[in-house]
Amino acid sequence: MEATRKIDNPNPRATANPISKLFFWHGSALRLYLARSTIVPLDNYYHSVITGALKNTFCRILEIYIFGLLIWHFDPRAVSTQEEAYLYASGLILLTILSTIIYHHSNLGLMEIGMRVRIASFSLMYRKGLITNLTYFTGYISKWISKLRLKIAVRTDERVRLMSEIIKGIQVIKVYTWEKPFEGLVNRARKYEIDVLTLMSYLRGFTLATFVFTERTTLFFTIMAYVLYGHSISADKVFSIARYFNILQLTMAILYPIAVASAAEAAVSVKRIENFLLLNENVPLAQSKLSVNGTSILMRNVNASWTTTAIVNTLHNINVQFKEKKLYAIVGPVGAGKSSFLQAILGELKSSQGQIHVNGKISYASQEPWLFGGTVQNNILFGQPYDKNKYRNIVNVCALAKDFEQLPYGDKTLVGDRGTVLSGGQRARINLARAVYRDADIYLFDDPLSAVDTHVGRHLFNECINNYLQNKTRILVTHQLQYLKQCDYIIILNNGQIDEEGTFVAFQEKRVTFLEILKRDEEFNEKTKESLEIDTSLTSAIKIKNDNSIDEESEEAEPEETEELLAKGSLPKSLYWKYFHSGSSIIMLISFLFCMIVGQIGSNGCDYWVGYWSRQEELRIKTIREQQYDGVNNNFTMNNFTMNNFTMNNITMNNLTMQSSLMQRSVRQIENTSESNDDYTDLITTDRYIKDVFNDTLSSLNFTLDKDNDDVYYLGTDTALWIYGGFIIISILGTTMRNLIFFKICMNAGKTLHNFMFSCVLKAPMSFFDNNPSGRILNCFSKDIGAVDEILPIIMTLSIQTFAVMIGILVQVLIINWWMIFAVIVMFFLYGVIRRLYLPVAQTIKRLEGIAKSPVFSHVNSTLTGLTTIRSSGVQEMIRKQFDDHQDLHTGTYSLIMTTGTWFGFALDVVSIGFIIIVTYSFIALDDGNTFAGNVGLAISQALILCNMVQYGMQRIMQFTELEKEGPFESSPTDKPSTKWPSKGIIKFDQVYLRYAESEPPVLKSISFAIESGMKIGIVGRTGAGKSSLIAALFHMTKFDGTIYVDDVDTKKIGLYDLRNKISIIPQEPMLFSATLRDNLDPFHKFDDADLWSALEEVNLKPAVNSLNHCIKQGGSNFSIGQRQLICLARAILQNNKILVLDEATANVDPTTDAFIQATIRKKFENCTVLTIPHRLNTIIDSDKVLVMEQGQVLEFDHSHILLQNEQGHFTSMVQETGRAMTEQLRQSAKEAYEQRQQVSA
Repeated sequence: MEATRKIDNPNPRATANPISKLFFWHGSALRLYLARSTIVPLDNYYHSVITGALKNTFCRILEIYIFGLLIWHFDPRAVSTQEEAYLYASGLILLTILSTIIYHHSNLGLMEIGMRVRIASFSLMYRKGLITNLTYFTGYISKWISKLRLKIAVRTDERVRLMSEIIKGIQVIKVYTWEKPFEGLVNRARKYEIDVLTLMSYLRGFTLATFVFTERTTLFFTIMAYVLYGHSISADKVFSIARYFNILQLTMAILYPIAVASAAEAAVSVKRIENFLLLNENVPLAQSKLSVNGTSILMRNVNASWTTTAIVNTLHNINVQFKEKKLYAIVGPVGAGKSSFLQAILGELKSSQGQIHVNGKISYASQEPWLFGGTVQNNILFGQPYDKNKYRNIVNVCALAKDFEQLPYGDKTLVGDRGTVLSGGQRARINLARAVYRDADIYLFDDPLSAVDTHVGRHLFNECINNYLQNKTRILVTHQLQYLKQCDYIIILNNGQIDEEGTFVAFQEKRVTFLEILKRDEEFNEKTKESLEIDTSLTSAIKIKNDNSIDEESEEAEPEETEELLAKGSLPKSLYWKYFHSGSSIIMLISFLFCMIVGQIGSNGCDYWVGYWSRQEELRIKTIREQQYDGVNNNFTMNNFTMNNFTMNNITMNNLTMQSSLMQRSVRQIENTSESNDDYTDLITTDRYIKDVFNDTLSSLNFTLDKDNDDVYYLGTDTALWIYGGFIIISILGTTMRNLIFFKICMNAGKTLHNFMFSCVLKAPMSFFDNNPSGRILNCFSKDIGAVDEILPIIMTLSIQTFAVMIGILVQVLIINWWMIFAVIVMFFLYGVIRRLYLPVAQTIKRLEGIAKSPVFSHVNSTLTGLTTIRSSGVQEMIRKQFDDHQDLHTGTYSLIMTTGTWFGFALDVVSIGFIIIVTYSFIALDDGNTFAGNVGLAISQALILCNMVQYGMQRIMQFTELEKEGPFESSPTDKPSTKWPSKGIIKFDQVYLRYAESEPPVLKSISFAIESGMKIGIVGRTGAGKSSLIAALFHMTKFDGTIYVDDVDTKKIGLYDLRNKISIIPQEPMLFSATLRDNLDPFHKFDDADLWSALEEVNLKPAVNSLNHCIKQGGSNFSIGQRQLICLARAILQNNKILVLDEATANVDPTTDAFIQATIRKKFENCTVLTIPHRLNTIIDSDKVLVMEQGQVLEFDHSHILLQNEQGHFTSMVQETGRAMTEQLRQSAKEAYEQRQQVSA
């Protein structure tokens, strides 16, 4: 959540000269530098785009007019010179150039408007979060698609939300071996999403198929009606109609349905955004000057609940007054409402009744430490100005100096958004340091002492809370009762009400039982004081030694954030094969190819048949002319023959359908003409040239109707219509089936790739999740998968269709005039050069855009997690600014994609226009076909631009499917342990070394020890000693050297499922998922209801829930942390394994609940091997053995009583730091446990 590094390079377009802007020369600079666009008012952009569109419309209309004049030049009735024809052709080319330039500029402007709307909407939603019809047919399909889009959006949101929750709780999922049920859960969500996507894809596929035959069919009916009504067709009319239909095809048959569908989809998004923006906003508590002097907070008759439908209030009838410069302690059992009490003061929990008055600024330290991606120092400063002396003092009072020495880069060490590379205690102290560094009048601490060791907790309380902040109002939620006597006032909450309140002295008089343990907790003895003073001196020395690395610019290597994988070079060909192979079988691929060939034959046959029909009309009229010259039939005339014949051979360029010639109706009268046969022969030659230039596809089929014994048989109108109709039907069916099958392949591929990718992510080692922020992973599962699902199939379909059209045109031209091969070679060479210049840049830019998008996701996720801390710290503006920085960086790359793509399309069009000029002047042609060739080049460029934009999403998805696996999930048949393994619970570590990265020193060094069956082992050590890493090695959460045996089985030889499933764990940070209580206890559904209720009863949670189908909110937010821990204990009871691990499982519970958990474990796991990382030494003092660790090594390993006999031992030192009274109690407990063990052994 650090501010994104600014890019100071200005946008080259802002300083480019008019000529450079006109021809996109500044695009070369944009391809080299990622620059943010200079923001201009949106209405100015809209005005310029509308103006450009109007100019483009004028150019297109004028182009058609000049085109008609050019065609009329070849009409025998026209009187025009060849110079005029060149003038018309030049005007046509000039208008094509102008239209191309205007189109690209207008298109770029429209994309920029869309980009700005997207940015504005996203920013508005983020700030809100911080505050809290061509035809009826196409219109109908578009509306249908919009309804499906709403369903898809809902199902996609559900899938991404579920995956976000899984990624956050991935460590819990792995240790519980819950990969399979959660994988099935996501796969089901994906299936529901794909079901709707498939239906929408079929609709889109049919819509795309209509692009192929709409213009042909429309023109066919138009000309058929025109001819059947007895009108004669002239070239200028036919070509003008053809050009209008061509423009209408692009605008109305293609762009309009897409626009309607996009507008409908946008309406769905706008409605969802509107609903979000209309949510109730969080209104912070207003600062008020209280009439009572010396009062910081006043709560009167406060009732509050998290939901408006709650039957019982979370807080009920709260009346309390907090004085200035006093220390208040809030205590109570699990679920009493302590955290909610602080949330009410912060204004996060709204009161339904009563009043809360706050006088002064508030700083807050949450119970669950919240860290964002950045350096440790930035996490502490959190937008506050850096004060060297203040920062140093806070580092000392929060006991962080020694930790900074251990971190690879001190306080400059980068931490992920999940607080990776830090232990739970370190995260808690950094979280506390951030709250303390902020200058405030009131400090709220939600149990910050539970996550740290006893001696560190005492240091934090004495030096930080009680000393450094002595002149501030402090409210401390705690389960550490030993600190209560140093508090000025104590409040006991129970069931959301104030049960008791008063001073420590008053409680001593009224509640002796409650404070019994505190009476035994006296001041430290002199020896302990001396030890602490030595510790403090050592810490200070370390701090002084480390000051240069904290306060000054270090000359050593700076820490580098793990960047997202950025592939280089062109996309591998195997990428396409993997995509198609994952979505289809051989039969489906063959069916697709068959339909594609049949559909293309139908489309090409339509065009060929029109040309053939025209040639028959040519033969008929030629025969009539010959008869006229022979005087056989003086009633026939040849006027308009030339243009009719000439026209029909040119219509195919614009996908025009047919001119019906009424060959069998000899009653039709045709005017005479004075043209000579030589003129007619020249015209036929020119006609063939023009016909081949204007054809958009080529078929090798030969339809012949020849003479029979000198008698000419002419094609009948009915016969021609039936044959042409057959080709139309073949084109419609083949093209439609081709698209439907292709989209089905794409949907199958999307589903298979997603499931396979998610499976690979689940099986990736923990280092992958530590090094990759959750936003980066979710970006791939949302944005990239969305592109593969919806954009890629459309683009690939359009690319196939467009490429076929282009090849048909070029081959036709070569057949007409093989000398054009040189122009074609030059054109393809230039296409290749432009492509080689563009593709590597486009792919790199798209990869950078994807990488720039990930920090936006991560920032939003991190913001939502730490929303309470952000609001309480008053840094909303800083967070907004950082969000804008992230979004600006992404916008820079996104803008570069648009401008680079526009340049590429324009460059291809320039080459196409050059080809048009060559063809035009080489044939001296009436070049509607040349103009269409430019349109084909434009279509190809757009298809390539979009295709290359989407391909990176596919590439990154494939990269996720090739992640390193953490190990075999299933055991091989030869190494699979028996179902009763482990039956004893014997654990042996043999020379275990563990490091989290190859470049880092090992965190476990030469660990060797053995644990006998059923032993209870306590694992102790200071923060960073390697306790949690030891557990990580046992569960194979990361790779290690050496061997770990469980019941004499090498755990490296068995699958992770068989290993982890046989070891129960109650983690330090309990994680619940948004599902039912039943699913959270038993996701495999192996136990019946009686077993589940029995487990809940064992942990005293049965009264708290009314059903096993009780819904748990995301992260278990509707349960307190203590209750979540009890649910984890119930899980362990259900598993009934021979090995149980407790990783500071009782850190966040009150002493009563702690004692209950310990008693339950002793009872239910009496014959099991139990490894406990304690939060309080009294929980492991009676263990069979205590494992003492320091800096990744085992220092001591024996019974606690034996270890305490060594006055210089590390364990003795740790016990003495708890205080004189507690030390005596711990020694006595250890002695009794040892003697009892000796008696049992005897």
